[in-house]
Amino acid sequence: MRKLFIALVAALTIAGSVVAVPGSADAHWRGGAVAAGVIGGLAAGAIIAGAAAPYYYAPPPPPVYYAPAPAYYAPPCRWVRQRWWDGYAWRVRRVQVC
Repeated sequence: MRKLFIALVAALTIAGSVVAVPGSADAHWRGGAVAAGVIGGLAAGAIIAGAAAPYYYAPPPPPVYYAPAPAYYAPPCRWVRQRWWDGYAWRVRRVQVC
């Protein structure tokens, strides 16, 4: 139904432009009325085409509610430096502590 409506509007627009063309080349005597008609027709066509066009270029809006991130209640692990005696000297090593 929508394509039929768009085709009908396009056909009426073309038919209207054929009827509105003056029979003789006396456009310069009308004081710019033809230019105003052409500009008005282009503006009206842009408005109608913009209203009839589907929204291909914009993504759908995001959902209203986002679920919260999962909460982990375990304490975070971290790396610490520990000194230890190897029998000859003190050494430093990194150990993960949770």
